[in-house]
Amino acid sequence: MRMLPWLLVFSALSVQTLGVSSWDKTQVKQVSKRLQNLFENISQFTKKGKLGHNDIFTMVSRKEWGAEAVGCRSALTTPVDVLVTHHVLGMECRDQTACSQRLRELQSYHVHNNSWCDVAYNFLVGDDGRVYEGVGWNIEGLHTQGYNNISLGIAFFGTKEGHSPSPAALSAMKGLISYAILKSHLSPRYIQPLFVEGENCLVPPQKASLKKACPSIVPRSAWRARVAYCHKMTLPAKYVIILHTGGRTCSAAEECHLLVRDLQSLFMDKHKKCDIGYNFLVGQDGAVYEGVGWNVQGSSTPGYSDIALGIVFMGTFSGSPPNATALEAAQDLIQCAVVKGYLAPNYLLLGHRDVANTLSPGQALYNIIKTWPHFKN
Repeated sequence: MRMLPWLLVFSALSVQTLGVSSWDKTQVKQVSKRLQNLFENISQFTKKGKLGHNDIFTMVSRKEWGAEAVGCRSALTTPVDVLVTHHVLGMECRDQTACSQRLRELQSYHVHNNSWCDVAYNFLVGDDGRVYEGVGWNIEGLHTQGYNNISLGIAFFGTKEGHSPSPAALSAMKGLISYAILKSHLSPRYIQPLFVEGENCLVPPQKASLKKACPSIVPRSAWRARVAYCHKMTLPAKYVIILHTGGRTCSAAEECHLLVRDLQSLFMDKHKKCDIGYNFLVGQDGAVYEGVGWNVQGSSTPGYSDIALGIVFMGTFSGSPPNATALEAAQDLIQCAVVKGYLAPNYLLLGHRDVANTLSPGQALYNIIKTWPHFKN
């Protein structure tokens, strides 16, 4: 059972769904470090490796906090495998009256400013130690694009940068998660994706920028690909399959261009394939290289080629994983695929070894992708 990953860092809304106040990488590291230090001081709320079923919390119903008579109708299939934890900046509250008022304001903002069907979250937690019902257990929230139909979204009221919620709020969150698992609303093996933006309801909404969601992709023309013709993909893809090439890696543009050309020749000349076998390739230079691209089938995972995007890290990653820049590029590419409609929002993420008799993508890399959103073996 995973141990309360929400204690380590707050997840927050995607820039595609709300006005946000984005943090740069330095701020994220600083805030995450401060949060981790703070949470270590309140570790008495948890018992390592277990979630107690006797944890209690007080639930404030929609009727009790004065919810507007609106509602969402998309049913949530439970148990879900993902927990997304948010904090809503600028909405601190420390008693039921204040939290109820804040929640009414938030619901009004989401309904009237964003034209949504209700408040975005399944539940919210106040510094008063109470849990406030949002859309509840059985309805999809609107908290995180690409995750709403497979996750519970829980938000802490307020929480300024560098400060943890109150002990009462953390205890209530622990109780809520315990209850969710006990009642089969949440899988005991749930995962939590990491986002690095924070919602600020005091900031005017900003238009989503697809360019920001997508990494720069080195086109086939740049690495001088051979002309090739392969079967088309069935879009949106249902799977992402992570691989490694084995053999040498590359850490500079020229070196990576050469390696991609060599890999294309290996597939076409030795293996008699129609083109390079991967949809995209990731180098240790942090760049994403277009293989067959979004719309064409790869050939690295027979049985999945028409419904899966194959993303390969160039190199061997059995003992050591790819560098942080390469890992970030791959995650950005997956997010981009969902945003642009090339990948279904409820996609499954697999390692090459999950669908073939192979050591790919290497144990070190496999250990990392097992923590990524949507992983399913």
